[in-house]
Formats: sequence, structure tokens, C-alpha cells
Amino acid sequence: MDRSWMKAKRISDEYENGVEQFLQFTQLNAESLRGNYFCPCVKCLNGRRQSVDEIRSHLICYGIIPNYTKWIWHGESADIPIVSQSQAVHEDSGERIEEMIRDLGQETFEQAHAPLYDTIERDSNTPLYQGCTSFTRLSAVLALVNLKARFGWSDKSFTELLVLLKNMLPEQNTLPKNHYEAKKILCPVGMEYKKIHACPNDCILYRNEYAELRQCPTCGVSRYKVQHDELTDDAGTKNCRPAKVCWYLPIIPRFKRLFANAHDAKNLSWHSDDRKSDGLLRHPADSPQWKTIDRLYPEFGDEPRNLRLALASDGMNPYGSLSSNHSSWPVLLMIYNLPPWLCILRKYIILCMMIAGPRQPGNDIDVYLTPLIEDLKQLWEEGVDVWDANVQQTFRLRTMVFCTINDFPAYGNLSGYSVKGHHACPICEKNTSFIQLKHGKKTVYTRHRRFLKAFHPYRRLKKAFNGSQENEGPPKALTGNQVHDRVKDIVTVFGKSQKKTSSPNNMWKKRSIFFDLPYWSDLYVRKTKDCLKCRQDLVDMGIREQLHPISQGRRTYLPPACHTLSTAEKKSFCQCLRNVKVPQGYSSNIKSLVALNDLKLVGLKSHDCHVLMQQLLPVAIRGILPDKVRVAITRLCFLFNAICSKVINPHQLDDLENEAAIVICQLEMYFPPSFFDIMVHLIVHLVREIRLCGPVFLRWMYPIERYMKVLKGYTKNQYRPEASIVERYVAEEAIEFCSQYMETVEAVGVPKIRHDRTRGGQGTRGFNVVTMSQQDVSQAHLYILNNTQEVVPYIQTHKQYLTSINPKLNMMKLLQEHNRTFMNWFKETIMTDDNASKTLRLLAIGPNLNVPTWQGYDINNYSFYTKSQDDKSSVQNSGVLVEAHSEHFSRASDNNPIEASMPYFGVIEEIWELDYNQFRVPVFKWKYRCS
Repeated sequence: MDRSWMKAKRISDEYENGVEQFLQFTQLNAESLRGNYFCPCVKCLNGRRQSVDEIRSHLICYGIIPNYTKWIWHGESADIPIVSQSQAVHEDSGERIEEMIRDLGQETFEQAHAPLYDTIERDSNTPLYQGCTSFTRLSAVLALVNLKARFGWSDKSFTELLVLLKNMLPEQNTLPKNHYEAKKILCPVGMEYKKIHACPNDCILYRNEYAELRQCPTCGVSRYKVQHDELTDDAGTKNCRPAKVCWYLPIIPRFKRLFANAHDAKNLSWHSDDRKSDGLLRHPADSPQWKTIDRLYPEFGDEPRNLRLALASDGMNPYGSLSSNHSSWPVLLMIYNLPPWLCILRKYIILCMMIAGPRQPGNDIDVYLTPLIEDLKQLWEEGVDVWDANVQQTFRLRTMVFCTINDFPAYGNLSGYSVKGHHACPICEKNTSFIQLKHGKKTVYTRHRRFLKAFHPYRRLKKAFNGSQENEGPPKALTGNQVHDRVKDIVTVFGKSQKKTSSPNNMWKKRSIFFDLPYWSDLYVRKTKDCLKCRQDLVDMGIREQLHPISQGRRTYLPPACHTLSTAEKKSFCQCLRNVKVPQGYSSNIKSLVALNDLKLVGLKSHDCHVLMQQLLPVAIRGILPDKVRVAITRLCFLFNAICSKVINPHQLDDLENEAAIVICQLEMYFPPSFFDIMVHLIVHLVREIRLCGPVFLRWMYPIERYMKVLKGYTKNQYRPEASIVERYVAEEAIEFCSQYMETVEAVGVPKIRHDRTRGGQGTRGFNVVTMSQQDVSQAHLYILNNTQEVVPYIQTHKQYLTSINPKLNMMKLLQEHNRTFMNWFKETIMTDDNASKTLRLLAIGPNLNVPTWQGYDINNYSFYTKSQDDKSSVQNSGVLVEAHSEHFSRASDNNPIEASMPYFGVIEEIWELDYNQFRVPVFKWKYRCS
């Protein structure tokens, strides 16, 4: 068909006739969606479906894409190079190249379609070598770079692999010869990033009005690194290296790409369409803060696809070595629209900014966040048009920052609050109760009795606390508007070389850049030792006389405190933890963290501390501390376990808040004042944040710390660590995007579950075949029959049959008779029934006495070991808990049994697979005790 009309003037008859011919061709050959087709005008760019009349109007008004000469999205087949039958690539190779190009997004499509689509199309149809029917050039490269990203190969090792594979393959193969060529193949799907020069003193970014400057207008430092033999004023900028750089990865095109994939677009509405709403806190969407935004901004809340984000930032050492002081600061975004199990996955955590080291930005981080805040402000106030591939329509996307995620020092950098000193608590603020220890030279935070209920007995105690009663109530947290009123007039000059001026009466160091977001003020939540000096502080405070130091000549004796462990108790504690075994994947090997010779714990990571505080510590301290101290520590562990639950009942939050205050007060009674730094004090405010923002597990630092470990692995260039991280992240973005359209490769950012193939059951170790006794096999066979849904009707029929022939039997005797005779009756009944299923017939025949046994077995996403295997392993997978539903009799003559469930805990002794000829049923033989 003639395409010359595409270059004619849109007001000419030739162009109008060509449009009509195109529309007729489209209706005859293209697949429609509810009568709509892809519109090839220069505005829609084949990214949106429109009606035929709308397409006609768009083509006349806006014109057709001039280089869209192959109408592949309107029914025309692509021109495939002529190859012999032996060269043809199998049609079912799993490639969806046309769909992938379309999902690239409207902005990138125009670029990809014109100069690069022909190349990527040709690569998708070119066999890897003559006669290859499994891989094309494109699919082979995608599969290899997918492996590179998943396993962290370096560019050099990947090039060596390509060279080796190219030599292994037949001659004239099309595999790239190095990493650079492979990267060029994926160039069309890569996303942009901006490299922005910064003042080395963190004063400004060289953008907008500062873009052409060579020196910082604030501190006068050169924008570029100056060599000793160069003059700053005369040196050209072409070959100059910037003194400091930050990388900004624009968020708008990344959000568009998320919605361009139908599966991701559907997940982004999960909180509205599929979330379970039962009054419990399972997701941030259940929280008051989420609902307040919906109420204050109904236009935003009415569109469930509008994104609510969590912004996280923290410093990391890209070299992974504690000997280096280098501090890089990535800025990450998490999307709360997604289901909880997807929010924290690597694929859906977006790196939007990388701030170069070696010094941390500190309070000047606002300088670097400026381009991100500008985009976030645009997305809130104006929004952007985005194509939703799930519902095949365009909508106006708006986004907001729901909260920030960071540790306490980073909280101070982002919020502008001074998290050190006498008023370090941002919730209590001026009402923070502190004591400056004279001898310990430390600020401690006390008077937690203020958070107790009005008439709690602890309020009246004197000697156990600070020598006085407590009559004050808890301080009220400031609202967002109150915070804004305190910071709006603060004049901040950024930069490390600038002398900071702050009022002694104001704990706020700056007006945070987040207040540029119009909704920020409406959010509820925006973000020791025991020694001589500690005892001297007790003397000055006049409390706990039994712990005051005693002078004995030239020596000073410190009476043991109630929380002091003796050497024997330390050995007992360490030995207990050393003997702990946890299920596979639950935590690291606890045994390796215990140093028995030094009687201390070493090498603890953050997740190990999490497991220790919530689960193991109450077990390890049993019997080694006074009851009152042990109870206080155990209650603290139980509190952390409760508030870290994935599902929280909001009606229990008042009790948890009161429990937090009681536990901290008990710790005040037994531990010295120097123990109560700001981190201990903040425990009393944890429940408040849960009440306002939802469960903790979506707002803590664990997923961020795990992701930062991934970013550290991207550092392959030791001289340019941040640039290396950004380049590899952008490459992984492209690989992740392409992997969705390749059936033969796995996603990079979604971890593979090791039990995916073993849900039905699979033995893993210790296989053997043992001939069992008839009695043992019959007992296991009866258990299988009683728990097979297809057999249940026959169980009821058999009980009715026994009742009819023995009407005088009581219920217990009837149940015993049923268990004794059911298998034979079931076999006779099934064998005489011509309509019985094949499964029932095999069950009626019974299992083989030669039973396959295993020492390890994977089933239902869990791994199980026998006790004997556990004894040889570093993990504990033999413990099981079963909820047994059965009839309970009070006595032998009881005819009114009670149906109830009882939990049983036990240890697996043997794992059988009963063989029914055509299928096997796993059975665990375990020794239990009633719990």
C-alpha cells in the first residue's frame, strides 16, 4: 500500500484519502479492544486506544508519526529477513517485543520507534546462529544480562563470558563480543538520569540560575577540581572534573513505566480493589493519616491510582569497609499503593537520587532534594497524564509523600529538628524531661511516669524513682501547622563553610524543604553503661543508696546492681544462645554470634538484634536475673513483638501504649539514669505512630538496609562508587523491564521462593526404603482416610451403619468400633461400586508396606527435618504445631462429646511417603506433648 500520503500536507485531498485507506486497513486487520484501536498520531504515539472517529480527527489535527511506515500495531506483519527453514526461529519463543516497545511509555516510544526500533526489531528476528530455533540475538542477550544483574557479575567478567560463548558457538553467530555491544542492544529501554554538579560545601546545585557559574556564589569555592599547575580563572571547562556531583533519576517517567505494564498497573490499585477491610491495621491504607488525606483532599482520594510514597534516605559506605569514612546518601521511594508483600521488594523500591560523598550532606540535604521536591510538587498540584495499561485508558496521575523512613540522626537532617541535646525528643519538644549528669557527662531522659494513667500506683512512688511523686500528664505532640509556625521564619543559609546561627529557644535548625509540599502540614507523622561515674551520679541525685560506691582505703567498691550478671550467669546466657536453633531462613546462625571465651555477642546485624529482642532474649534470661528485672525485660520484648505484628487490632493500642509506659518506668526503677538515652525514651512514642500511620513493618529500616546492601554490590569502580551504582541501577531497570516480556528468564528484583516447586511435597535428603509393620502402616492409612475430603461421606455412612446394627453402643464405643472396622468396610464398599473414582479405588486397596522415608522434606512452602537430621544440622526444622480438631469425652459412657480443637507441639521423628501405586502421600510421625 502506498505510504506517500503520510508526508503530504494535512489539508490536501491526498492526505485525507490516505487516512481513510489507513482506517479501512486497520478495521480489516487490527485487533480492537471494545471497538478502539491504537492511535498513531504524533500526540498518542500508538500508546493510547481511541475510536475510529477519534483516530481520524487526531490524524487530521495532529498528523501521523512520519516514520511509522510499518503498521505493525494495526495488523501489518513486520518484514522478517528471508531465511531458510532451518534458520527460522520458533514462533513460541516467548518474546513479546511489540508489546514491550509499546509499554516503554509515550515519551520514550518516539525515540525508540524512530532510530532504534528497526534495530531492536531486527535483533528480535535474527537467529543466534544459523539453524538456532531457541534463541534470537535479542533473547540471548536479555537472558545473559539478566544473569549478570541477578548474580552481580562485573562488566569485565561478563565480557570474558561473551568472548568464551562466542567462540563456543558456531561461526557467524550474532552474539555480541563484549559488554558494550550488549549494552547498546538494550539502549532503547534504558531510562534517563541527570548528573548535576554541586558545591563541594553543599551550598548550591549548579542548575537553573546557577547552571553557568564556575564558582559557588555562597562560599566562593570552585565548581571544578583544580590541578596544582592550573589557574582557576583560565582553565577551560571541557576537560574539568566537577568537585562534587549528585545524580537525579526523574521519577515521572518511572511512574509512567510502572503504569504502562498491565500487571503492575493492576497492583497499584490493590489498596482499593483487593485490600481486606475488617477494622484491623494491616496496611497504611487502614491508618487515620491515609483517611485524613482522603477527607481533606477528596479529588486526590477519589482516584485510587494516585500514588502515596514513603521517602527513605540514609548514609552508606559504598566500599563496605569500616576503615573508610566515605558516606554516600541514596534517596529511595517506596510505593504504599502496592500489597504489603510487594512494597518492600527490590523491584518496587525506586532509587531517585544519589548524593556523592565522601562527606554526608547533613543539614544541607535540602539542597540536593530540590529537583525531587519540584517533581513531587508538580505531581501534586498539576499531575501528569499517564497511560494505564490495565484498563486501557489515560488518567491524571498525582502523588504525595505519605511519610519518611530513616534512622534518628537522618530524621534530624530531613526534618530540621535538633536530635541532640536537652530537648532531643521531637514529640515532647520543649517539654522533654532531661537530666545532665554531672559525673557521666551525659544527657539522660527521665520522668516517664508522666505517660502513665492518672492514678497509676507508680506515680506515688518516690525512692524507686527520682525521690518525688509525679503529678504531670504527658506532653502533647505538635501538629504539622504548629511545627510550620515555628520554622516558617527561620532563615537558613546552606553550606558547610557557613556559620550557623540558631536561637537557643528554638530546637528547629531550618525550615524543612518538605514544607514546600502543600499537604505536608496536614500529616500527623512526618517523620550505657554502669561504672563509677554512674554511681556518683546516683549519689548526687540522692537515690538508690544501696548502689552508692563505698570507699575502702585507696580503692572504691561498687555494690552489685540487680541487673549485673555474674560470670556464671554470663556463661549460662551465652550457652543458652549458643544452643539455640531456629528454622531455616528465620535468622542467621545464632551459634556463630556467640563468643564463649569472651562471654559476649559479636557480629550482630540489625535483623539479628530484631530476632534477639522479640524472641530469644526472654528465653535466654530465664533463671539468671532477679524476678523483677527479668519480668521487666521480658515485658519489653513482648511489647516489641506485639507492635511489630503485621496485623494489629486498633482497640488494643491503648493497652499497648500504657504497657510501653509501664515497662519504661520499671526499667527506671532497676537501671541507672545513664541507661536512658534518647533511643530508650522514644519507646513511649512508638504506639502513637502505629495508631496514626499503620503497621511498623512497612515503615522500618530493615528493607531499606537490605536494599542498601544491594546498592553496595553495584560498586565495581572504586574510584567512582556513586557513578557505578547509578549506572548499574539504570541497567538493572532496563533488564527488569525486558524480563517481564521474556518467559525464559526470571525477574531480578523479585526473589525466587525456594519452595515454588515443592508445594505438593518433595523429599530433599536422607532417602531410604523401609519395610514397615502392618499395624504402623494401617494406622497411617487410617489417618489419611480420615483427612481426605473425598472419603468424608463414607465415614458418616459407616458410623450410621454401625449405629443401625449396634444401637446400644455409646459414642465412645462407636468411635472405637469405627476406627477398628472402617478400612475393611471402605474397601468392600468401593470395590463393589462401579462409579467410584480411581483415587478412591487406590485408597481402598491401601498402601505398600515398603515405605519410602526421608530425613528432610519440603511441602507447603516449609522445610521439615526429622529429629535425627536436626541434631546434625545448624537449623531446627523438626518442631511442629498442630491444631487438632476432635471429639472430647468426659467419661466412657459420655454420649454428648464436645467438638473442640487443641494445640499440640511435637518433634518429627520419621517422614514417610505412603505409596498408593499411582500417587504418594507424605505423613509425618511425630512425638508430641500437649501445650
